[in-house]
Amino acid sequence: MPEATRTKRARPAPVAPNGRVVVAVPKGRVLEQLVPRLEAAGFDTDALTRSTRQLIREDAEHGVSWLLLKPDDVPTYVEYGAADLGVVGRDVLLEREYDLYAPLDLGIGRCRLSVAGPTGAAYPPTPGTVLRVATKFPHVATRHFQAKGQLVETIFVQGSVELAPLTGLADVIVDLVETGETLRQNGLDVYEDICEVSSVVVANRVGLKLKRAQIAPLLDALGRS
Repeated sequence: MPEATRTKRARPAPVAPNGRVVVAVPKGRVLEQLVPRLEAAGFDTDALTRSTRQLIREDAEHGVSWLLLKPDDVPTYVEYGAADLGVVGRDVLLEREYDLYAPLDLGIGRCRLSVAGPTGAAYPPTPGTVLRVATKFPHVATRHFQAKGQLVETIFVQGSVELAPLTGLADVIVDLVETGETLRQNGLDVYEDICEVSSVVVANRVGLKLKRAQIAPLLDALGRS
């Protein structure tokens, strides 16, 4: 991360007593936004920002181990106890059912989960029409349209979902929208928003009870940063 964008420490980071705390963090854009929050909470983030292929980064001074993961994998590591805490977008939690506690909204990674399609196309469709929806969030999309009484066929895609309505694969897409610029450049508009999304801290329920003395100061520090 460029030095000019780094935030100076506001206070010393809490030291986890009696053992380490394992925190799973997502690689990519959310991590870039998370680093200033961690620095404001007093953590030395050099281990996280260092250019290396290591996936486990240690902060021995504060008793914290960082796991660098793909965003979709973060809640899985936390749910199964491989990590005590994790940072994940609400979209991932909405799509899958996890047995996790979400004690803190970090307010970063803000965007919307929206329905979008070709500019000028008729929406909503004629009653009784089956709407074909391309998305990496099939469960969210199905619940949303079923609640509206709309017949729907979901088509699971991951990358370049904007191509689906342009090629006739689907009528609309359900995807994350931040500025909407990619949609506009591909002749698509947002038809409706499903929900607001941001990144939250999730905790393993058993780990939170067993390591409360170690975890509580970290949550408090992040909440105040």
